[in-house]
Amino acid sequence: QVQLVESGGGLVQAGGSLRLSCAASGSLFRILDMGWYREAPGKERELVASFATRGILNYSDSVKGRFTISRDNAKNTVYLQMNSLKAEDTAVYYCNADLLGRQFWGQGTQVTVSS
Repeated sequence: QVQLVESGGGLVQAGGSLRLSCAASGSLFRILDMGWYREAPGKERELVASFATRGILNYSDSVKGRFTISRDNAKNTVYLQMNSLKAEDTAVYYCNADLLGRQFWGQGTQVTVSS
């Protein structure tokens, strides 16, 4: 079992920055593929960025060049640095862990970007 706790959301003006953190419980972090998803009102949850254990990074086209995902295996934590935020980035952001196909989710953190 993996528990995920996100932090770092909030209200920011367009053009600003936020850094989200997701701390994972247990000793399996090194073998977890980690990702950030978001869900805006009236829209489906979508992948924002992922960081696989093999070091493969993936970003959605809408955030490429603005967001950066990173992970610190010593701290069991994955981060999402969000720069040049836009109103359309407003959503609840969820941390995701994939353990050999088994999915775990955090409770979500709200990010609101005012225009």
